[in-house]
Amino acid sequence: MTDPAAPLKNLKKDKDLLVGIDSDGCAFDTMEIKQKECFIPNTIRFFNLQPIAKFAREAVEFVNLYSRWRGINRWPALIMVFDLLEERAEVRQRGVRLPDITPLREWVSRETKLSNESLRHEAERTGAPLLATALAWSIRVNADVAETVHDIPPFPFMRESLVKLAGMADVIVVSQTPYEALAREWEEHGVDRHVKVVAGQEMGSKSEHLALAIAGRYEPSQVLMIGDALGDLKAARDNAVSFYPINPGHEEASWKRFHDEALSKFANGCYAGDYEAALVAEFEGFLPSSPPWSTRE
Repeated sequence: MTDPAAPLKNLKKDKDLLVGIDSDGCAFDTMEIKQKECFIPNTIRFFNLQPIAKFAREAVEFVNLYSRWRGINRWPALIMVFDLLEERAEVRQRGVRLPDITPLREWVSRETKLSNESLRHEAERTGAPLLATALAWSIRVNADVAETVHDIPPFPFMRESLVKLAGMADVIVVSQTPYEALAREWEEHGVDRHVKVVAGQEMGSKSEHLALAIAGRYEPSQVLMIGDALGDLKAARDNAVSFYPINPGHEEASWKRFHDEALSKFANGCYAGDYEAALVAEFEGFLPSSPPWSTRE
């Protein structure tokens, strides 16, 4: 059986520096359209949330776009959506019976490679109808993404940053998006030629992506992770490397600052410390932990 993580394990080091870049919402302005046009309609349809569609939509948007959980893998995100709905007064008042997601919760707690393929094995092993539904949901989401999400270029200054990085760093894509969608987006806009590996959810978590790429090749001080979510920051911290934030809602300004200022600081070894800390503090301010409706209840 082919090891999906082999490209990271076999990464050839050409430069002294390594930069990992998240994709959705970081390199490309694709998170809004994917969530609002692909994930949300299918979540309502597959899990029979029509009576509480408004609240389901708000929960999905909060978890995946406007909170500290922005950018997490779709499976823990789905669990969090149901947890928020379970807690919400308006949902309880409507007497809607939410699906029992225990099989999904148990699978997520054990599995590190949260992909359709690993879920398929779990669904076949357990015979749990909820897992079969979740798999069908995910497959349909992927199909809708493939049909809907196209012609969305990288954020301004992202391509220019890649070109600038080419002469000084090895670059990899570090994402929890399925590989097929990632490869399609990066190839569509001709930016795949600037990266050595496109790593999706099939290769493990973002922390695992970085760990595999770094192993025996780069010193932590030579590695930078660029991302737009706290999961990207966690991946950096798990590997004791630096983090550069792309602030949600301010992506163009973030990429311009990276291109004009932060990239050279990283290349010259003066990025970590007070400069990085100030950027991370600013970034965390854009990602609340409580949904807006919690203050209205």
